[in-house]
Amino acid sequence: MPVPHLPVPVPHLPVPVPVPGGSPAPPVCGLCRGPLRPGFSRCYQCERQDLLGRGLLADAVVPISYAIKGTAFAADLWRYKSQAAPAASARASVLALLLAFLADHGTCVWRHAAMPPPGCLAVVPTGSGRPGLHPLLQLVSPYLRLPPCALAIRPGRQGRDLDLERFQVGRVPPGASVLLVDDTWVSGASAQSAAAALRLAGARHVAVVVVGRHVNPADRWAGPLVAGLTPARYDSSSCAVHRVSSFGAPGSAGAAP
Repeated sequence: MPVPHLPVPVPHLPVPVPVPGGSPAPPVCGLCRGPLRPGFSRCYQCERQDLLGRGLLADAVVPISYAIKGTAFAADLWRYKSQAAPAASARASVLALLLAFLADHGTCVWRHAAMPPPGCLAVVPTGSGRPGLHPLLQLVSPYLRLPPCALAIRPGRQGRDLDLERFQVGRVPPGASVLLVDDTWVSGASAQSAAAALRLAGARHVAVVVVGRHVNPADRWAGPLVAGLTPARYDSSSCAVHRVSSFGAPGSAGAAP
C-alpha cells in the first residue's frame, strides 16, 4: 500500500516506547501502550474487552503517539474535527503524521497483526454519532486510495464499554484485511467495538492505528509513564511495534512540548 509523504512538518510528539519482547520500562499496557497498574501486563480496559469480545477484537493496536492532556497535540486532535471551525493547521498536522507513519511503519503494523497489507479502510466513528463522513476519512482517503468500509453508530448505543452491536457496517469483502484508524484512544471501547463489528461483517483481519493514545497525567497510574517522556521529534526509524535489529534498540520515548 504505497503512501505519499506530505510537505508538512510533523510536530514534536510523545512517541510510544517500542516493545522488543520483554517488559517495557516504564510499564505500559502490552496492547494499547497506556498507563499500567504494577504487576499486570495489560490495563484494566484491555483485559476486560478481551474477556467480553475474545476472538472478535483487533489483531493489533498500534498508537503513533501519546496525546497527553493539556498539550498542543492533544488539542489538535480535537481542533482538526471541530464542527464549528476546524483548524487548518491541526488538519495538516494530523494528516502529515498519519501518512508519514503509514509510509514508514505500515509494514511493521501488518507484520505485528500477522496480516497481509490491508485492502479496506475504516475510521472509528465519533461517539456523538456525527452525520456524514468522518473528518479523518475525508483527510486520508484521497491519499490511501483504499476502498472504504462504512461504519455508523446505531442510535442509543453510545457508551464506554465494549459493545458488539454498537456499529452498523457497510459491505465488507469476505476475508478482508482492514486498516481501522482511530484519532484518539481513551479506553479503546469504540475502536474495539468497531473492530468486532468489522469481523462480524466478514473481515478476517483488523489492525488499529491510533493517532493519539490519550493520557491524563492526573490518572492514578499515569505518573511513571508521563515522567518517562521527554520532548522528541517524530522518528521514522522507530514505532511502538518496530522490530529491534541486532544493531541496537530503537529510539526512546518522548513527550509533547
